[in-house]
Amino acid sequence: MRARPRVCEALLFALALHTGLSYGIKWLALSKTPAALALNQTQHCKQLEGLVSAQVQLCRSNLELMHTVVHAAREVMKACRRAFADMRWNCSSIELAPNYLLDLERGTRESAFVYALSAATISHAIARACTSGDLPGCSCGPVPGEPPGPGNRWGGCADNLSYGLLMGAKFSDAPMKVKKTGSQANKLMRLHNSEVGRQALRASLEMKCKCHGVSGSCSIRTCWKGLQELRDVATDLKTRYLSATKVVHRPMGTRKHLVPKDLDIRPVKDSELVYLQSSPDFCMKNEKVGSHGTQDRQCNKTSHGSDSCDLMCCGRGYNPYTDRVVERCHCKYHWCCYVTCRRCERTVERYVCK
Repeated sequence: MRARPRVCEALLFALALHTGLSYGIKWLALSKTPAALALNQTQHCKQLEGLVSAQVQLCRSNLELMHTVVHAAREVMKACRRAFADMRWNCSSIELAPNYLLDLERGTRESAFVYALSAATISHAIARACTSGDLPGCSCGPVPGEPPGPGNRWGGCADNLSYGLLMGAKFSDAPMKVKKTGSQANKLMRLHNSEVGRQALRASLEMKCKCHGVSGSCSIRTCWKGLQELRDVATDLKTRYLSATKVVHRPMGTRKHLVPKDLDIRPVKDSELVYLQSSPDFCMKNEKVGSHGTQDRQCNKTSHGSDSCDLMCCGRGYNPYTDRVVERCHCKYHWCCYVTCRRCERTVERYVCK
């Protein structure tokens, strides 16, 4: 009887590796696209890793978009690693794309975050590319219908969020729209979390302004609607990750829906990330469940948060070591107009988990 859980783990691991359950984010393998691939001919689309047939077709019909999509895949990697640098699960497994481990193959809280971030990032990248003139099929976003307020006027070049959302959703949701791929519960979860990511991106659209006037008097301001930086969107989604809701797939009326496992008297909120399967604590290395463990991870001895040595090291303790840091110091401003600095070296104490 004791061997049964290990057999189940092994079966799940093998199933994940051979079936590729997390087909919806395999396109993040585009982050590894070699710079030598010009992406200026339709036959290049078949050389791109991690795409389903529908995405290959989108590539062929929107070839000018693909450099932006590749850029988005790289930005997802960086934003995820940056957002979770202080957590036991630090998003390092995302770099295994398209061959993920179970932390991202299953319907976990971590995969919920990555789906949401991926959907937000591709739309963010496309919207910004329209603004910078990198895409021939779009331009600046529309001028808002409401007045900008006293002393303000609409101008500049707004981020084209509507086009970004349209094309981003077409590409990132395409794998989940394919029939006979994964369970219905997983499809619903991934589509829901992708939409949560796009909702977070919509919420990040804000009015940005630039002053005009004699001697910087700011007598009038030119304003436009612009998206917040991707790191801010990732921070918002991390907050939703921390309060994500575990759901089950059960009948409600004539159809099955995702409903909160412990509060199944209400439907799932449009703003909350959801997951189907609980995650391990990520303390110990176990590839069968997608855990890299926290041994040798750096921790903060004085912190009381998730990066503290107590939490990061899971009570195993930590080892101190010294590190030499070289930095600029004794900087002087010279008229006009440059700064000179000396290079100073200091020793700092750091800590890593046992």
